[in-house]
Amino acid sequence: MIIGKGKPIKNILAMIENCSKIIVAGCRGCVTVCSAGGEKEVGILSAALSLARETDGKPIEIKEVTLERQCDPEYLETIRSFVDEYEAVVSIACGAGVQFMAEKFRKIPMYPGIDTNFIGVTETQGVWTERCQACGDCKLHITGGICPISRCAKSLLNGPCGGSSKGKCEVNPEVDCGWQLIYDRLKELGKLDQLEIIIPINDWSTGRDGGPRKIIREDLTL
Repeated sequence: MIIGKGKPIKNILAMIENCSKIIVAGCRGCVTVCSAGGEKEVGILSAALSLARETDGKPIEIKEVTLERQCDPEYLETIRSFVDEYEAVVSIACGAGVQFMAEKFRKIPMYPGIDTNFIGVTETQGVWTERCQACGDCKLHITGGICPISRCAKSLLNGPCGGSSKGKCEVNPEVDCGWQLIYDRLKELGKLDQLEIIIPINDWSTGRDGGPRKIIREDLTL
C-alpha cells in the first residue's frame, strides 16, 4: 500500500493563491486506506480551504470529487466533461495519481495535496511502516521475507554491519536491526544456511536509479 500524509493547509493555500475555482480530487485507493486522500479527507480539506479563504476575504468555489483511482485512465475520464471549467485541481492521491492527472488534463494545473511517503503496511490503526522501496529486484526468498533494502537503515544486502546492539539499529536505537530480523526469521524457518548466500549487487537498472520504469504484460495488452 502506498502511504501518504496531508500537506500543511498553508502550503496548499499558497499553491491556489490566485485561484477562485478549483477541484479537490480524492482517490478511493491506497490513500483512502491510510486516511490521507479519500472522500472523507476531500471534505475536510475542502472545508478547511474554504474557511481560510473566507477569513482572508477571498472566497473560493470548490468542487469535491473522489475517483475510484487516479492511476487508471478510465476513472480519470469521469471528470473530463467538467475539469476544464476550473482553474486548478488539488489532488490528494499519491504522487503517481497527481502525475497521471497532469498527463491526461494538460490545460489545467495539478497540485499535490499530500506527500507520498513509502510503500508500507498497517501495523495498528493509524500506524504505518515502510516495507518496500520498489527496487525492482526482490530478494525476499533469500532473506526470509524481510527486505534488507527497506528494513536496514544502510540498505545492506549482505549484513549485518556490526554496529547494531541488542537487536537495535546503530542509526536509530528505537528501530529493530533489519539483519537481526532476517536472522531471527531464518532461524524460525530452519534456514540459517541461507545467510551464507552472497547476494549480488542490486540491478538498479530495474529499480530506483533506472529512470521511469515500465512493465508490459503482453497477456493483458490489447
